[in-house]
Amino acid sequence: MPSQKKRPVTLTAADREALVRVTTTGVHPASMIRRAQVLLALDTSTGEVDPVEVIAARLGVSGETLRLVAKRFAETSGDIWATVGRRQREQPPVPSPVTGEVEARLIALACSQPPQGHARWSLRLLEKQVALVDDIPDLDHSTIGRVLKKRSFALI
Repeated sequence: MPSQKKRPVTLTAADREALVRVTTTGVHPASMIRRAQVLLALDTSTGEVDPVEVIAARLGVSGETLRLVAKRFAETSGDIWATVGRRQREQPPVPSPVTGEVEARLIALACSQPPQGHARWSLRLLEKQVALVDDIPDLDHSTIGRVLKKRSFALI
């Protein structure tokens, strides 16, 4: 497989010792231990490395996993902790449409008089009313219920 030729994994003695410690102590997440085992198996500093198929079968992972770990090791410039650790995402993938201002407008709407023909507000009725208001983004009735529940607001 080309990962050993394109991205050889060469560990220092200190890195190798740290990875052995990660794999032998049971205080790390399983994914971290698995990536540490992959790095140890792909290490070219100890001599000849087994073929990828043999390493994959021995560790119980796919060849793609071996390739991705070697790629991440190369991308992090040989930093083992960045390779075996979990990547932290920079921000939530989708920002919440409910901001403080939207929440305040929603609560003010729920406190107002319901439309004519209705005795009280329901979540579905609030959803329809929010769709008509221009400065509030369209929200689902379940989102409206979560916002009101968070503020201990009961529709009576």
